[in-house]
This record gives sequence, C-alpha cells and structure tokens, in this order.
Amino acid sequence: MEQWKPPGKNCGACGAPDCADFLVLMDRGEKSRRDCPFSHSQVENSSVNEGNYTGIDVCGRSYDFVIGPICQEPSARKIILPFRADLVELWEIVMGDVILGRPMGQGCPVQHVLRVIDANPVTGVLTCHSIGPHAARNNEVKDVQAYHVVGFEGLAKVMTRPPEFGFRQSFLPSFCMMQVAHTGVVSLVLAQSGGLHVRVEDIRIL
Repeated sequence: MEQWKPPGKNCGACGAPDCADFLVLMDRGEKSRRDCPFSHSQVENSSVNEGNYTGIDVCGRSYDFVIGPICQEPSARKIILPFRADLVELWEIVMGDVILGRPMGQGCPVQHVLRVIDANPVTGVLTCHSIGPHAARNNEVKDVQAYHVVGFEGLAKVMTRPPEFGFRQSFLPSFCMMQVAHTGVVSLVLAQSGGLHVRVEDIRIL
C-alpha cells in the first residue's frame, strides 16, 4: 500500500509550518495522520458537503444559498469573537489550536469544536474550520466557552438567489447541525474558477 502523504497545501492547520515539516514530525512520532484536517475531515463530512439541499430549512423557511468549504478545506471558514477576546492573547491561541465553545451570541444551543487557521491577538478575532467532536477527544482543547459568530466565508451554492454585495441575505452553513437558516450581510463576492467565493458578516439566526 502506498504511504499516505499530506496534500501539499501548507495550510498550517496541523500545527506544522508546512506539509514537509509535518512528515518529519510524523516520522518522529510527534504527529499522526489524524492531525492533518485533510486526511479525514472530507471523508467524515462528505455527506454534508454533497447534501441534497432543498432551499428550505427545518423550520420551513427558505434560504438564498449554502456556504460550503473552499476547494479541499474541511469546512467553510467560521470567523468568531470569544466573549472574552483577551483570552486569545492571554492563552496565546495560535494557528492549529483546537477551540471549544458555543455560539451563545447567536443563541445556538450546540457546542462547536473548531481548529484555528488565523488568530488576531489585537482584536481577539479567530478564523477557524469546524472539525467535529472527535478532535476534542484527541487534542488539547482551549475552551473559550462562549463566542459571537462574526462571519462565514466559503463557496456559495445558490438555492433561490445568488449572494449580492451589501445585501442582508439568508443562507445555511453547510455544517449547521440544526439545519436552521442564518442571515448575514454579504461583504465579499468573487467569481472564481472553483465557484462563487463569498463572505457574510453580522450573523443572526432566523
């Protein structure tokens, strides 16, 4: 069997500077394949990525589009602000860290497990991927307990209306366990070869 190799994305989400360093750490026994979000997240979440979205959420309300992962990323990017933003600097939260908390600012009852892909120690804003509860059982976790969802960024799958810059629109994050429509102000729309790249901010759950 051919030996597994990381995807060469050099995203740093595993905690290593790049994929080559990740392989070195694997050889030393300091990292395992499961530390790479691309080794398992797509398989585990493939049913979500390829879901049969209807444009109607569990409450019977319509939404304009679904926000999914960019290319081979494990989920859409989720931009959050912990209730205590100072913890980002105090706890030295950095790229690769696993964060636990609940989107209390939006009233979501579901606790989320996130892997940090960017941390701003000045604002306390964290950009993350949703990686699922398994990671919380196998990694050191920094429990911020409660946070606001500032935004989502990813590729849009249009359902009833394409995203339009500057408008508040309804959407569904592709990994939303409740399958409840959200709203946000569209702050970025880019037509790219891989799809329609969007960012929405000022998130509210309908």
